[in-house]
Amino acid sequence: MAKYNFESTKIGFIGGGNMASAIGAGLIRKGILKANNVWVSARTNRTLGFWSDLGAHATLKNGEVFDNCDVIFLAMKPHMLEDALDSLNATRSHKHSPLFVSVLVGIPLDSLAYKLRHIVEHPRIIRCMPNTPMMVGEGITVYCSLNTTNGDVDMIETLLSYIGVAESIPESLMNAVGGLSGSGPAYAYLVIEALADGAVKMGVPRPMATKFAAQVLVGAGKMVLETGRHPGQLKDEVCSPGGTTITGIHAMECGQVRASMMNAVEAAVKKSNELSSKTK
Repeated sequence: MAKYNFESTKIGFIGGGNMASAIGAGLIRKGILKANNVWVSARTNRTLGFWSDLGAHATLKNGEVFDNCDVIFLAMKPHMLEDALDSLNATRSHKHSPLFVSVLVGIPLDSLAYKLRHIVEHPRIIRCMPNTPMMVGEGITVYCSLNTTNGDVDMIETLLSYIGVAESIPESLMNAVGGLSGSGPAYAYLVIEALADGAVKMGVPRPMATKFAAQVLVGAGKMVLETGRHPGQLKDEVCSPGGTTITGIHAMECGQVRASMMNAVEAAVKKSNELSSKTK
């Protein structure tokens, strides 16, 4: 992977909501991007206030993002893509060919290319599936590309690697991986809340319970990643015969926690497949 100096790179976001904030704010706060080299457009000033406070250029005109940026993240809601591109065409002042990076769930590369040809003749596109922990530098982004150069792909992978793990995958796996990495943080938050609730029920103060529950997931995740051992092996090492942990594990199995987690990933993937089929 090549090294890049992103101090002069001009990055734009059409759509300034949660995912754009996770990526853009994460990179700005880490000092990778300069705030005054970031342009963000949104439909309301309410959304743009966050970006103005960061020092980024905030605008209601999608064309201003296009005119000023070399890389443009498409970060609106998927069903708003066509309206956003129409607005871009109506408000831009010149033609050029930026690299487009889509974070839109369910819209495949060929559909993106078809729609973007109304903006540029030969669009270069990277389709990615990030997640919100990018805001704190612990994200996951999987991506695939169309009509890009090696330099395009290397630049985006390098950029996103500053705020987590970035990895290329076949587009055929995008929805399946997204059901885990894209939706997974929400599942983890639910687990944190549930663990904290259990501790509160047993008398632990709420702030302490939430802090410790969150740290449990951080620590367990690092154990899996840094030791390379199977989660089942690590679980067995905590479960002493006749002990408290194996008793808790039994209670979880009675509640079908494992099946519920598997079902959650499956349901998210099926929904992504459904959205993808509607755009073809």
